[in-house]
Amino acid sequence: MSRDLPPLNALRAFEAVARLDGVSRAAAELHVTHGAVSRQLRALEEALGTALFVRQGRGLALTPAGRRLHAAAETAFEPLRATWAELRRRPAQAPLVLGCPGSVLARWMIPRLDRLGRELPDLRLHLAASETAPDPALTGLDAALLIAAPPWPREWRVHELAPERIGPVLGPRFPAFDRLRTAAPRALLDFELLHTASRPQAWPDWAAAVGLPTGRLRLGTGFAHLYYLLEAAVAGLGVAIAPQPLVAQDLAAGRLHAPWGFVETAGRWILCEPRRRGDPRVARLAAWLREALAGDAP
Repeated sequence: MSRDLPPLNALRAFEAVARLDGVSRAAAELHVTHGAVSRQLRALEEALGTALFVRQGRGLALTPAGRRLHAAAETAFEPLRATWAELRRRPAQAPLVLGCPGSVLARWMIPRLDRLGRELPDLRLHLAASETAPDPALTGLDAALLIAAPPWPREWRVHELAPERIGPVLGPRFPAFDRLRTAAPRALLDFELLHTASRPQAWPDWAAAVGLPTGRLRLGTGFAHLYYLLEAAVAGLGVAIAPQPLVAQDLAAGRLHAPWGFVETAGRWILCEPRRRGDPRVARLAAWLREALAGDAP
């Protein structure tokens, strides 16, 4: 079956003449001469092999073939005009939908939104929290701020922001706080450790990095989300482990302490976007995030 289309420039001229009821008005809308529109109409009629307009008084009237073609062209062009207008408005008007884990949103992103608004005043964000990893298509998102280890889906364009650095933290309300804050890391083997289901490898990764036997770790109370884990540590319920940027403000305020510092893992802070889109706002946000994370580094 043939998939040929009519000459598109000629079809555009024809649709304008039929809609505006005149060659002169169509020429004005298309920013061409009266003669150019007339030539396009003749070309379309010659390609079709039949007349599309007939003279009626001082104007033109559609023939039966012209009415059919106009109905089809109108059905095609009107949604196209509406979609084009929406897409042209969207970069300036629609917010950038940014997904991130709830703990990153609550403990890192929200405290910095005021600064982000001052430094990138024309960037409107809509923040979407999720504790599940986004799918490769980043459905419903323009970008996602994540802590993840490569490899990443090939459908993503990934902006690396900073290495992930994790370490144990505890609050002054923990009964063994005074003992632990001056002890060697091995002292943690005597305690049940708070942990989170979202990062089961965090404690083993840290232990291996500092030379502790991972098999000697004793995992105690677990939490579904990192946010709750850190609230438990602040409340003095035990020793937790966390990415350094997420506890930077707690450390500065003395709500948490990190006696053994932080170690780098294979993970990275990344901002990812669908590779097929290339939204320029994402690159600007990545540069801002990179600078903000560097400012959090000890």
